[in-house]
Amino acid sequence: MEEQIAALTEQVAALQSSAGVTNTMVAEMFYYLTIPLMVIIHAGFLAYEMGASRAKNVLASGIKNILAFAYVLPAFFFIGWWIYWAMPTGLPTTDAAFALPWSESMGPFLGDNSSGVFWGAFALFAATTASIFSGAVIERIQTTSFIILAVFLGAVAWVVAASWGWHADGWLVTNFGYHDFGAAGVVHTVAGFFALGVLINLGPRIGKFNADGSANHIGGHNMPFTVTGLMLIIVGFWGFLMACAIFPGEGWSWFSNNFGTIYGTPTNLSALAFNILMAFAGGIIGAWVITRDPFWMMSGALAGIIAGAAGLDVYWPPLTFLVAMAGGMLLKPAASVLERFGIDDAVGAVTVHGTIGVFGLLMFGIWGAGYPALQGEGVATVNFFGQLIGAVVCILLGLVPGYVISLILKMLGMLRVGEAAELAGLDPTKVPAQAYPEGITPSEPASS
Repeated sequence: MEEQIAALTEQVAALQSSAGVTNTMVAEMFYYLTIPLMVIIHAGFLAYEMGASRAKNVLASGIKNILAFAYVLPAFFFIGWWIYWAMPTGLPTTDAAFALPWSESMGPFLGDNSSGVFWGAFALFAATTASIFSGAVIERIQTTSFIILAVFLGAVAWVVAASWGWHADGWLVTNFGYHDFGAAGVVHTVAGFFALGVLINLGPRIGKFNADGSANHIGGHNMPFTVTGLMLIIVGFWGFLMACAIFPGEGWSWFSNNFGTIYGTPTNLSALAFNILMAFAGGIIGAWVITRDPFWMMSGALAGIIAGAAGLDVYWPPLTFLVAMAGGMLLKPAASVLERFGIDDAVGAVTVHGTIGVFGLLMFGIWGAGYPALQGEGVATVNFFGQLIGAVVCILLGLVPGYVISLILKMLGMLRVGEAAELAGLDPTKVPAQAYPEGITPSEPASS
């Protein structure tokens, strides 16, 4: 009898070990797949911004996007990852040596197999912040200055916000009950207001504003390309929001064996499936009601997801739809207000990501009030004041460095291309290639 019990115990232990290995492998694959999905975000931004550029600036806008991706990733490896783990309480700690670039955990052949994959998901978040900023400044910023700004945003500014508000030990979370599941604040608000800080110093494109302050519409050369790019960004957002969740498995879920958020609170893939799709639809409808413009409709889809992002883990789907629809309806009026202040945001990035990011944080402060901000007994709970504090912090972490660094670059004469180059176009003056070597043929009128 004892031998049978011992044999059964061994079998159970073997099954548990096998299940643990399987679960860990599934968890690793879960995050591994978020990375190429998030690369689709950048394919979308590439198409979106090139389509929104005039024909004379198409390749210059594309090059800027490609370089942002290329420079931010190594910058995040060398400094950004360490900042995230070192600064949740506000000041750097000595507990994050594992995230330094020379650490063993930052290389291959590791026992847990997870560090590089999880780093990769975060690195794509970093690259996304640079792409958000990129669209706002097309057709007039110097490439070198853009790279400097993008690297600081992607490897420092948003990472500090994430460490403070997107980490279970972050002081915004533990002290104020800040909750931001889908990074409406720590990614979108920071990037949107960083772009605003730069735009203040960069100035509008030549011909955007008249002497009386009224604005002229400067359309891109390919609206279908732009709208398709926005749809690709939505596709990539499935990977972005997947990576906002913590999958159970050794080396992944440091809170419990349950699927949950970065704060350790519970959620599941059903919540994401319901709420992402409802936010997508609500944002489009809200923008359509106000504008009937396909550009703003697809921007509304993105705004709808950002409006609901902070609470996608817990919102009831009809509420997500209504919050997203409100975000879509706010979009164009908010962009018009910004334009009246003389800000030329070429693609509406400040509004879509910054304004709507703040709106989403505050909405969750109302509708999510009382929900535990993180796992445990006696923890801080979500409240409007906490979400407001988090929003202000994210605004400042974007706006201040964006303004200060761009002001320094402007003083050095590095921020903006010369007037002659801008008028002629950045492609013929800065790019050793042609987007349309045979020209763009206008549509011929139908014969009578």
